[in-house]
Amino acid sequence: MKRTKDAAGNSGKESAKNHNGKESGRKKYLLRLYVTGQTPRSVKSVENLKRFCEQHLKGQYDMEVIDIYQQPALASENQIIAAPTLIKSLPLPLRRLVGDFSNADRVLVGLDLKIA
Repeated sequence: MKRTKDAAGNSGKESAKNHNGKESGRKKYLLRLYVTGQTPRSVKSVENLKRFCEQHLKGQYDMEVIDIYQQPALASENQIIAAPTLIKSLPLPLRRLVGDFSNADRVLVGLDLKIA
């Protein structure tokens, strides 16, 4: 399991705070990306999703990359039947997206950042 932090260096366990240390009211996105090893499609998916998050969710996300070959129990537990699969668990509602995340409009809609 690989845990990544957003560009500000924040992890998902920290809440979004402003420069005074108070809650800023911004939503924190908790994302889990399930991939199949280091295949070209997996690598492309990770790169596309990181780029998307830096453009649209900068300072508001925590992304965890899970290799389903190394951690099949997590894939089974979360009912992953295709990869790459992204699960957005926070903010609610939970959303699942499958693909390489190269279509930014589709990802915006899938993460509830834009109305279809």
